[in-house]
Amino acid sequence: MTKIYVGNLPFSATESEVRELFAQHGTVESVSLISDRETGRPRGFGFVEMSRADAPRAIQNLNGKDLGGRPLRVNEAQERSAGGGRGGAPRRW
Repeated sequence: MTKIYVGNLPFSATESEVRELFAQHGTVESVSLISDRETGRPRGFGFVEMSRADAPRAIQNLNGKDLGGRPLRVNEAQERSAGGGRGGAPRRW
């Protein structure tokens, strides 16, 4: 299984729309669009999981493809470094 990063999504994009787009290039196992924890608004990126055999074809064919007037950024997802989080100074209320 390969996890694919999909960036520069229009905020109106839905999981079913992204699934349909990627399904043209192979079997889609899962789609997850990321929303802001506090506001619930879309953050403009997400992840798609596909088989190792289908993922390279999807990445090659969909990177730069226009969706909702925005060129998608599609590449293999990188593992987050340890510590993750937001970085920088602690939040002050």
